[in-house]
Amino acid sequence: MKPWRAGLLVLLLLPAMTTLSAEIVFEENFARGAGSFQSEGRVIGVMGEILMLGGAEQTAITSSPISTRGYQNLVLKLDHATSGLDEGELAEVALSVNNGPYTRLETVTATGSGSVDIALDTTAENKDSIRVRFRLEASSLMERYAIGSVVLEADENGDSNEATDPTNPTGPTDPPASDVSDEIPAAGDFVTFESGHVRPLALNSDGSRLFAVNTPDNRIEIFDTSGSSPQLIESVRVGLEPVAVALRDDAELWVVNHLSDSVSIIDISVTPALVKQTLLVGDEPRDVVFGGANDQWAFITAAHRGQNVPFDPQLTTAGVGRADVWVFNALSPGNTLTGTPATILNMFGDTLRALARNADGTRLYAAVFNSGNRTTVLTDDRGQGGIDKAPPYENAAGEEQPETGLIVQYNGRNWVDNGDPVSGVAPKIWDDRVNLTLPDYDVFEIDASGSIPRVINRVSGVGTTLFNMAVNPQNGQVYVSNQEARNVVRFEGPGNNATTVNGHFVESRITVLQNGVARPRHLNKHIDYSRDLGTSSEKSRALAIPLEMAISPDGGKLYLAAMGSGKLARFDTNALAADSFTPSEDNQVTLSGGGPTGVVLDSARNRAYVATRFDNGISVVSTANPMTETAHIRMFNPEPAAVKNGRRFMYDANYTSSRGDSSCAGCHVFGDMDHLSWDLGNPDEEVVANRNVYNTNIPRIGRNDNFHPMKGPMTTQSLRGMKGAGPLHWRGDRSGSNASRGETLEEQAFEEFNVSFVDLLNRQEPLTEQEMDLFARYALQLTYPPNPIANLDNSLSNRMRNAYDVYNNDVNDTLTTCNGCHAIDPARGRFGTDGTMAIEGGGVEEDMKIPHLQNMYQKVGMFARNTQVRGFSNLGDQIRGFGYDNSGSAGSISNFLGEDVFDLTMQERAMLEELSLSAPAKLNPVVGQQVTVTPANRSRTDVRNRLELLVARALVTSPRPECELVAATVIDGHAVGWVMNREQGFVPSDRNLDAAALNTLLDRALKASRSATFTCVPPGNGTRIGIDRDLDGETDFSDSN
Repeated sequence: MKPWRAGLLVLLLLPAMTTLSAEIVFEENFARGAGSFQSEGRVIGVMGEILMLGGAEQTAITSSPISTRGYQNLVLKLDHATSGLDEGELAEVALSVNNGPYTRLETVTATGSGSVDIALDTTAENKDSIRVRFRLEASSLMERYAIGSVVLEADENGDSNEATDPTNPTGPTDPPASDVSDEIPAAGDFVTFESGHVRPLALNSDGSRLFAVNTPDNRIEIFDTSGSSPQLIESVRVGLEPVAVALRDDAELWVVNHLSDSVSIIDISVTPALVKQTLLVGDEPRDVVFGGANDQWAFITAAHRGQNVPFDPQLTTAGVGRADVWVFNALSPGNTLTGTPATILNMFGDTLRALARNADGTRLYAAVFNSGNRTTVLTDDRGQGGIDKAPPYENAAGEEQPETGLIVQYNGRNWVDNGDPVSGVAPKIWDDRVNLTLPDYDVFEIDASGSIPRVINRVSGVGTTLFNMAVNPQNGQVYVSNQEARNVVRFEGPGNNATTVNGHFVESRITVLQNGVARPRHLNKHIDYSRDLGTSSEKSRALAIPLEMAISPDGGKLYLAAMGSGKLARFDTNALAADSFTPSEDNQVTLSGGGPTGVVLDSARNRAYVATRFDNGISVVSTANPMTETAHIRMFNPEPAAVKNGRRFMYDANYTSSRGDSSCAGCHVFGDMDHLSWDLGNPDEEVVANRNVYNTNIPRIGRNDNFHPMKGPMTTQSLRGMKGAGPLHWRGDRSGSNASRGETLEEQAFEEFNVSFVDLLNRQEPLTEQEMDLFARYALQLTYPPNPIANLDNSLSNRMRNAYDVYNNDVNDTLTTCNGCHAIDPARGRFGTDGTMAIEGGGVEEDMKIPHLQNMYQKVGMFARNTQVRGFSNLGDQIRGFGYDNSGSAGSISNFLGEDVFDLTMQERAMLEELSLSAPAKLNPVVGQQVTVTPANRSRTDVRNRLELLVARALVTSPRPECELVAATVIDGHAVGWVMNREQGFVPSDRNLDAAALNTLLDRALKASRSATFTCVPPGNGTRIGIDRDLDGETDFSDSN
């Protein structure tokens, strides 16, 4: 037992039960606060335990849903203790099965402590969801109930995977309908991906129909726009996280499904509209545009990776472009599983985002999303005497800074730092230490007039983060909405004795391209950044996070959706090109829904339709002078309240910054990364103690007891996947050690970022405690997408088995195995970290929190190492200036593993690099994957194999559920959704239909040349996405009829 329990007098020890060949189904040791448990009332984390205090109306902790599919003989094992209980007070352990009422397993009414084994009733076996709750009923803070660890053990019953070889769709006849189970899978937690909108709206040729992505609901909403306000006609199920729509003509709509790596082709000439084909493309597609003669080509942007690509992405090879445009013949995209691309254009940049076309469709333009700004980082070269940086060299208290790296930027002639304008030290040239070149190709021009589209030109100097593009239909000018990062400037904070980016770390811009020349236009040129704080006049005219643009048919006006400002803004295109415009409220309208992301024009009626992400809505704006919002509607939104209420604090520059021009999303783009390093130390702060827990394999000797405020360059970290991952920041200096009752460590750690609103966004005061709590609850919902490198069925090649053998068993740094620090155990919520600290070795002066491995594949592309150490040569052109480790100085994982601290062969380094790139995420690789079955492709082997794969993965429960399978069909003139249960019965949204086995479903759906689209969705989300979008117990068909 833990030391603080020593005063307890009575031992309560229930009889122990044992199981043969028991497996751990669930485990929580509370090393990181409440971990996978939800808390309410007075609950605090104390030395690896959860302590519940009396005096609250309800004090309890409740586990997340636990699947027991495939398990029997369940035994709940726990360490717990009670103290101070008086008559009528109690501590309770209770169980809920499939979201049913809680049944007491144990009641404690006296002081005591001990280890307890509780055999669960057979009703808990083989279930989709059970929950364990620990509750305290007591009147004051003197009564306590502590839980030290919780383990659920069981025997496998052999049923969990017996259906991994599902019925062949063209095989034996299905059983009678009366034998098909109609049990509905239990609902679980909503999964928040925060996919960024690219082209969320489309309007048909006569302006009578508006098509909108409903991203959180995985649907396309079709509206009648003949009246003053859009009226919903129907909702169409598509893939996961749709972010872009485009009309090929008034009869066909193409939808980009960001998380499903797919494009839905919808026949909108019929009622109800029908997904008639699904194209499978590269990872995380973002945009679609048509071009060429008679719009014969469909262009789709995607990352140069993914399980559906027909090529080797060469993830460990330097000098390879990571940006692809898939080109399909729009009239005949192919009948194979993936469709048949006419070509895949590879471009030398990181992942693409936006596309645009000129008036006649002969020229297309593709923009690199996180294209960078020709900055990179030098290693600290501590063993070679360090780096001769510009001052300051110590903080305000006179404590010397640690030796760290330095960010430099190519200015067209040399690699230079920022110097120190405060002390008058000029920028220094560092050419001899930089071992790569960054051509910074931002926008690529595609010729679509020939027999096959081809890249003919590329433009640099457009911006750091490129959002959207539009082309003037009259003069061919290309407009690129973007942000420019000032990451070469050092430090945050007041800047009393040094430079600071406080209140001026990014600039929102539109860059005008003409004849291959980029001319950036700062949208907030009216702001005087020399002042300490912005003025109300500056803020009222500011624009932040500039996203989609639309150009009037005469080419004279540009309309911009400014997400961070909540506005639609209008510019004269001639004034924009000449940089003679004056920012003015007269050409802006604030939208009631907040967070505008997309805009389309109905010029015939002087209207604009604007998508608003904060409320998942659409605004109607009159474009007459002055612009006014005339109507607003909201689409159905299944997101939890925590997400809806907290999203604003991520993006709303008007509320969260002094000048209205910046927000947290300036670096954490759509909750993720900007792929840059920043030196956001603060010389005006003090050294603070490091009280974080170190990994048990790390010796005490050599640990760093302090956090110096001048921390050096650190790469921007994603806000995804923070839940359960321990302290935040690379160093873990947002420790969460002062978590209050009911708070997890990560919630408190995130709330410690409140100082950044003053020190970085230049807000006059931090957010309130309540606002920061809302922000934290939103941020901790953000989830990584599935890994796009791992096999969809989670299988391992022999090479990967050998890699895991090295990872799990070889001590290669004299202390422990790879897994000893970077723990990978998805069933226990471990994705490369246990949330503890590690010593970085003799070459690094600061200690770091062990980072997770969920996004290693996103960082491919630097390869070089900028150092004076011998053996590192110049690698020439690369696509990015930052790679791995805390500062981004390791150009590849193999580069990092080549440090002296590791004892690895070249082959072992290569294997571990491949392992890291394919490391598991919270969601399994199959989540989001789709297939559309039609009469024409039902008998194809590739289509049949994919459908079998989706069915098989949806039946897996051990070591954790992988997905749930839903289907979308049109039957007897009605849209019908389906969800598959564990007995392979598909349950329909139309209660007039019976549950069906797979073949029966296909026979019904494919009748009259229809189709059926199957999608693997996150575990616990099948019922909501498939048949009951609002989880009210009434199916979608019942709700709409």
